[in-house]
Amino acid sequence: MEFDHMREVDAALLEASERYSFVLVPGLYDSGPEHWQSFWQARHPFWLRIAQSNWNIPDIERWVGAIRRLLAQRARPAILVGHSFGALASCCVASDRSHDIAGLMLVAPAEPSRFEAEERVPEQSLGLPAVVVASHNDPVMRFPRAVHWSGVWQADLVDLGEAGHINAEAGFGPWPFGLQVLRTLVTRIDSR
Repeated sequence: MEFDHMREVDAALLEASERYSFVLVPGLYDSGPEHWQSFWQARHPFWLRIAQSNWNIPDIERWVGAIRRLLAQRARPAILVGHSFGALASCCVASDRSHDIAGLMLVAPAEPSRFEAEERVPEQSLGLPAVVVASHNDPVMRFPRAVHWSGVWQADLVDLGEAGHINAEAGFGPWPFGLQVLRTLVTRIDSR
């Protein structure tokens, strides 16, 4: 049953890739081969992924620039899937309105003040369909702060319970549930 459901999710995302550019925005240090972003990229050929010369310097403008460079080569509206620091950069690009962003999936966003990005990260509605996926024991953003930011950005909140930083170290490899969350977001975007 679960297998059939995932085939349906995969088919829906593949069909949506004809209308949207799906963009992975990893966080600090990139997402390694066991991270769900890397599994998703291997699972579907339509994924795009930002590139950086140095993933180890938490400079929000560096991430914003990497997203903009990738989007400049694309004609379709983009759905950004950002993890941690990459989620913050995704919010910045969406709020700048510099590119056609259709929606955002923000997984385990980082606390902006941890990276001196609080003045850059938007403190208002992002004005587009968005979902924040958060954990109660994420060391990079406490859950009450994830609730706060999802409210500020007017994003739906998906509560994963005790899920750490929602990365490979927390056991999030292929993460099929995340693809279901993404499919739900695509449905919201399509209905606008």
